[in-house]
Amino acid sequence: MIEDDFYATIKLKTGEEIYCKVAASEEEDKTMLIISNPVIITEINTKYGVSGYKVEPWLKTTTSDMFIINMDNVLTMSESSDDEMIEIYHNFISKSDRSKTNKIKLNRKMGYITSVNEAKKVLEDIYKNS
Repeated sequence: MIEDDFYATIKLKTGEEIYCKVAASEEEDKTMLIISNPVIITEINTKYGVSGYKVEPWLKTTTSDMFIINMDNVLTMSESSDDEMIEIYHNFISKSDRSKTNKIKLNRKMGYITSVNEAKKVLEDIYKNS
């Protein structure tokens, strides 16, 4: 049975602190957390106090956005209802989603488009004439 999604800060036993959308699931007497788009949020401090936040993905070398964590690996978890933090989280997720889907399409303005055989012939002619 999966509970409703909620936003939370999770402190893992490894010391990592992540912010994500969470759904809890009970399976065979174990509680598992299904987390989506986990991020690490760091406060950026200046001599005048906190000036902003740095947001980065929890795992940087994966394209997956959902993970399962055994509750045994969680030290503590705090549900978040902070609208500012939720907005920061959503802005980061939407920007990272756009960057994954923004593939640049080739067009003639980017340069000369040709076939391999035509390019080979042109380059051979240039080499022979030099």
